[in-house]
Amino acid sequence: MRFASLGSGSEGNALLVEAQCGATTTRVLLDCGFSAKEVERRLTRLGASVEGLDAILITHEHSDHIGSALTLARKWSIPLYMSWGTARAVGADEADVDLQVLWGDEAVAIGDLSILPYTVPHDAREPLQYVLSNGASRLGVLTDVGTSTPHISAVLSGCDALVLECNHDVRMLAGSRYPQSLKARIGGNHGHLNNEAAAEILASLDRSRLRHLVAAHLSQQNNTPELAQAAMAGVLGAAPTEVVVASQDEGFAWLSV
Repeated sequence: MRFASLGSGSEGNALLVEAQCGATTTRVLLDCGFSAKEVERRLTRLGASVEGLDAILITHEHSDHIGSALTLARKWSIPLYMSWGTARAVGADEADVDLQVLWGDEAVAIGDLSILPYTVPHDAREPLQYVLSNGASRLGVLTDVGTSTPHISAVLSGCDALVLECNHDVRMLAGSRYPQSLKARIGGNHGHLNNEAAAEILASLDRSRLRHLVAAHLSQQNNTPELAQAAMAGVLGAAPTEVVVASQDEGFAWLSV
């Protein structure tokens, strides 16, 4: 199994996950927060294509995650997976798409991948995050969440790779030009993880199998890659450069587990 990012941040998010088993290959796109043209361009950069996707998974309805998902699903007849609440929020329940409704903690199979959706606190209708597995390795994804829960720690323990939100630095957010209402939303229990909160989640996990850690969904105004890397590396007891950072423009290249 391998995974790569098309881009990560408030301007768009998408993660490509691929599993190979013998002669078959399964490819799913987790979130699709860019225009259709941009998704196609970024997939090409990774040696992939829209028509090669077996499914699109959606975490929640915010524009930087749903993007052109319905358009691409309709055009290329790609199954679209999301919670019922998200489907209602984006109109997927009434759209001409192959909608597959997901429920928290109920795994589904897509080709050679097992997809486990799990619930998280975020200011959306019915947000889900995901753990993906090929039977041998597990990739955990946690973005767009306001605070940790015991369930999150339980689900993400024992992963071989982890994509973890490090949205903002508390001091940078407090000193930013954002309106107070926006600061409160971002920093609230249904907003986004700061570096320290992300580090606390990481520290709570069983990391015995962890090979790759990616800091994701960084705010371009209220965080820096160096601050996020330092917070994660402090938990791992590793060099900051060992923590991969998902950027808005480039995402990150293929990582194998």
